[in-house]
Amino acid sequence: MYADIVDLREFYHSELGRRAEYSIAMALSSLWARLPQERLVGLGYTVPFLDRFRGDTERSFAFMPAGQGAVNWPVGELSSTALVFDEELPLPDSSIDRILMVHSLEFAESPRETLKEVWRVLAPGGRLVIVVPNRRGVWARMEHTPFGSGRPYSRGQLTGLLRETNFTPGATAEALFFPPSQVRAVLKLRQAFERLGRTLWPAFSGVIIVEAQKRLYQGLPVTARASRRVFVPVLAPQGVPTTRDHVPRHR
Repeated sequence: MYADIVDLREFYHSELGRRAEYSIAMALSSLWARLPQERLVGLGYTVPFLDRFRGDTERSFAFMPAGQGAVNWPVGELSSTALVFDEELPLPDSSIDRILMVHSLEFAESPRETLKEVWRVLAPGGRLVIVVPNRRGVWARMEHTPFGSGRPYSRGQLTGLLRETNFTPGATAEALFFPPSQVRAVLKLRQAFERLGRTLWPAFSGVIIVEAQKRLYQGLPVTARASRRVFVPVLAPQGVPTTRDHVPRHR
């Protein structure tokens, strides 16, 4: 079950959320090779990070899963947000250069199907960057943050899943070594925790970040599959009886 969009937005507006965003963004920057005029899609709740990385892109989109909900983005501009099913992205084949997944894979109903769909829409040599909760970390055990919900991963599990779905894992990074505490004294020591954590206990980071590249030389079997989604129009008539049905007929 996806985290609710209201909870996600409130978390990233909090002091703890802003600190977490900065820590993850710095880790992302360490492996984020700039691609001129790239087409970038954020899948999940990636708004805080798209704001940082969209400057060099040709276009950027924020795709938010239907189970999560959506907010308008960018603020004050024409909307680049779409409400989607993560197994059926509304994009043509090989149309995107890079996809960033945050608060996404750990909530996916079928992670393999989701990654196969990501593979479909990525261009040859396209890059996928995934941020997931680390199952060894403290953040995955605390439910007052979005990282405490969903399915956490170990580095080996994530690497194996990527290889199964025809991606080649590459550069990795870690973030969120400080405890998920609202206490100001702890938040002030965040940078010290981050520096020490990368040196002393990298296996216990709050999140794991992996970049992978779309692999082409090993084909995936292509099978036609029917959509598992059932679309029900919200305003469709439901056959509610009217007063006319109860008016007696006069002979």
